[in-house]
Amino acid sequence: MEWRYLLDVSEINDKSVEKYEGKKKYSATGDVYYNKIVNFEKVDYENKPSRANRKVLSGELLFAKMKGTTKVLKITNEIADEYIFSTGFTTLKNKKGLNKDYLYYILISDYFQNEKDKYCSGATQKAINNTNLKKVKIPVPPMEIQEKIVQVLDQAQALIDKRKEQIEALDQLIESIFYTMFGDPVRNEKGWEVKKLEDLAMINPRKSEVSDIKESDTYVSFVPMKDVGEDGVLNLKEKRKLNDVYSGYTYFKENDVLFAKITPCMENGKSCIAKGLINKIGFGSTEFHVIRGSTVLTKEYIFHLVRSQKFKEEAESKMTGSAGQKRVPREFLERYSIGIPPLSLQDEFAQKVETIEKQKELLSESLKLLEENYKSIMDKAFKGQLFN
Repeated sequence: MEWRYLLDVSEINDKSVEKYEGKKKYSATGDVYYNKIVNFEKVDYENKPSRANRKVLSGELLFAKMKGTTKVLKITNEIADEYIFSTGFTTLKNKKGLNKDYLYYILISDYFQNEKDKYCSGATQKAINNTNLKKVKIPVPPMEIQEKIVQVLDQAQALIDKRKEQIEALDQLIESIFYTMFGDPVRNEKGWEVKKLEDLAMINPRKSEVSDIKESDTYVSFVPMKDVGEDGVLNLKEKRKLNDVYSGYTYFKENDVLFAKITPCMENGKSCIAKGLINKIGFGSTEFHVIRGSTVLTKEYIFHLVRSQKFKEEAESKMTGSAGQKRVPREFLERYSIGIPPLSLQDEFAQKVETIEKQKELLSESLKLLEENYKSIMDKAFKGQLFN
């Protein structure tokens, strides 16, 4: 296995955006999720953000420079024509002797991301610059081996994508059941009594609920934004002492609903029910709103309400702030008018969801095994152990 400097077998583009007419779609680093654009903002040349200055060409690969961020995008003709990107990205083009798709898999590999992180610098947000990128070496086997590696990884990725589609289909089924049972939450098609959400649920409960133990070493769950999945799954892998997080973070407790208020997390569905918290207490990102159910609104109904497309569209229309930093204000939640379904119907919905969630758990376990296998194949491939 030959090892070459990355910039000996590929080249940096990093072209600035040229003046254009009309509007282009602008995506910041937060708007790309692996090899997918999940959000954009239409901007004209004169009023675009200063960071919206990365031009891309078809056939290039775009990757985020920041430490701890795996975002790589294949640039197609359509993307090149319609989009501009943040200068938080670097663009690479493969040279002769390096397969473009092989380079893509290198860039998303743990190996490259670890190398990138090692050479990141900066006072606030650490990122790799072009000078340090020259220090990174990558494995470059013969072209026929590169092509075999790409074929195997493509097949493994296709299995992962299929499993994700199955999980997404179950999420769509839940949303379909929600609309069938409760109707459009915006129009209140069922004609139920309507009240403001603040009169039915607690919005952003006060952390004074635990002020009597705020100086203690009691451990609580800690939830950064990255640990809330777009599928509504909460990853409780982090814990901290209460006295370390009491100030400066969002408070919640067991069974509260967390709702991401910042773009693009809100639009992408980052919300969850806080279950399994250490000592039934949690703290997390300040970019969460917290909604607590009541005797007339179940946590399941609230959770699926805020995840519904209709709700997210209305929340998006009420966002305030500058580009890339828009947020759903607390007042939107407080004043949101909501029909009150019978509690028996909410409970019936929760039971249906529980059955579907069990199916999702099985598929998620299968997905986890597929992803582990994918990483194992990638690791062996870049160590020269896959094809001898």
